[in-house]
Amino acid sequence: PKALPMAREPMLLLAVTDFVANSAAFTYFTAGALHRNISSNMVPQKFPLQLRTKNMGVFSPQLQERYGDQPMELHLWARQQPLVSCHPDALHGTLFSSAEAFVVLPNTTRVPAFLLNIDANVTGTPTITRNRLGGTVRLTG
Repeated sequence: PKALPMAREPMLLLAVTDFVANSAAFTYFTAGALHRNISSNMVPQKFPLQLRTKNMGVFSPQLQERYGDQPMELHLWARQQPLVSCHPDALHGTLFSSAEAFVVLPNTTRVPAFLLNIDANVTGTPTITRNRLGGTVRLTG
């Protein structure tokens, strides 16, 4: 238990506990809301890694040989409920996710290309600058 400070002037006080954060993660996971599909036209042109077969040679060199320069899609989802722990200076989370890549053929058929299971530890640090609430997220493992 943590005692909240007494307010001497108008202010916004936000307290988040592990229980609240993990309950929200459980709810989103159970509802199936932790799914996202990303197509090649959703990626900004200036982003260094485009979703095209010629750019994915790092993950699968045969993609460009087999399909030339075709658009791709990524289907992302959580395999397990994310775990969150709250600390005075940051939120720490563990994500259990998968990413399946598909080549999109000219007739709009999707051909499975590869599947990655991605487990990651992240740390989010909130920041307040003047009247703006922001933050940073850092990959820690």
